[in-house]
Amino acid sequence: MQTLNDHVVDGNRYAFDFGCCSAKHGWAQVDTGQDAWYFGTWAHPTRLQIVCYAEGDVSVQTADSPEEFAAEMRRIKEFHDSTGWKFLGIDAMCNDETEQAFKALGLGDLLH
Repeated sequence: MQTLNDHVVDGNRYAFDFGCCSAKHGWAQVDTGQDAWYFGTWAHPTRLQIVCYAEGDVSVQTADSPEEFAAEMRRIKEFHDSTGWKFLGIDAMCNDETEQAFKALGLGDLLH
């Protein structure tokens, strides 16, 4: 698998969308009202990872447990809703396996 740093060269989120954080690699987009070419968030429900790209900076969080991952996803929702950026939902990108993994984590209500 390509590393996240391999995709920062373009200087925008689309390198993640179509590269290392793509649906074909099991990632889902975490859609918010803040999304733009310079900002995006992705989540992988089986690796328990969340990646955020913001204006050239990349952060990667790996949860120690499914419960911790689910709690962090709910925190992301609450943060965006409370700041006015609005959490729009998790887009499993028409991947049934990814969708089922989010549901198994108790996050089915966040899918759209």
